Amino acid sequence: MDLYDITIIGGGPTGLFGCFYAGLRGLKTKIIDVLPELGGQLTALYPEKYVYDVAGHPKILAKDLAKNLATQSQLFKPTICLGEKVISLTRTQDDSAWQVVTDKSSEHYSKALLLGLGAGACVPKKLDIDYNHGFENQCIFYAVKNKDYFKGKNVLIVGGGDSAVDWANEFSAYAKSVTLIHRRDQFRAVQTSVEEMAKNKVDVKTFYELKEIKGSDKVEEVLIFDNRTGKEETIPVDAILINIGFVINLDFLKSWGLKMDVNAIAVNEKMETNLLGIYAAGDIAAHPAKLKLIATGAAEAATAVNFAVTYINPSAKAFPGHSSNLNLSI
Repeated sequence: MDLYDITIIGGGPTGLFGCFYAGLRGLKTKIIDVLPELGGQLTALYPEKYVYDVAGHPKILAKDLAKNLATQSQLFKPTICLGEKVISLTRTQDDSAWQVVTDKSSEHYSKALLLGLGAGACVPKKLDIDYNHGFENQCIFYAVKNKDYFKGKNVLIVGGGDSAVDWANEFSAYAKSVTLIHRRDQFRAVQTSVEEMAKNKVDVKTFYELKEIKGSDKVEEVLIFDNRTGKEETIPVDAILINIGFVINLDFLKSWGLKMDVNAIAVNEKMETNLLGIYAAGDIAAHPAKLKLIATGAAEAATAVNFAVTYINPSAKAFPGHSSNLNLSI
């Protein structure tokens, strides 16, 4: 069998930095990800949004950060397997490695595993109304991958979290009109961003919900209603952005035998799970001092890789020294 030192499941920012760091430690490394491209949520959900809390970048577009991380991850020439969903993790018969089976009938073998799965297998929540599903990714969206599409359009945003509010403010600069509806009057977004919507002339309608989407070949207008009074209103709409959260399914992790802490994998200070040789880092990992940030995910990935090195080779040191003192040819 083609045996790797470490296989990283998840190609988001945590997995990508873990891949780079594994190469830095001289490990034969592989990444497996279910998505067709590297970057995780950075590319799949908000590529056009700025990220502000990454060291060394005053601000950087999510898609550019993903590109940089992907480039960095491939400096030591790891094996990349995209579009593969992991089905099972089992120990080999001689108990020397982990066997990873995917939906592509592939069998991957690795001495150690790092789970960098982000929030897990999540899909956007959809509205519980009848509509033409052919409009999805044409004029109904759950993420913004090309913000230029919304220029000069009448845009409806459904939601009350950070993504919904941030895009309402962003679109107000170049859309024809922006209407945001939220089923409550309390927002989950940062208060300063909520206040900014009033300055940006976003038409904010609290206690309103979407009842009907009208149009033949494309969205033309929508029917919304006040959930307190039942009052209905029809407004012209060219594009709809739905940001009402995600449905997360973590049952597959439990089936693998991993100990869970609510909706994440329980780890110790070495990022070890309850299964020997399996580590977890980033949003999918849970410990008492947890902070769900890209920056802390990178740190956890480095911690996991360094202790995976000592698991693979007990005579090795967990701390390899500072990279500026290493003799690298990259």
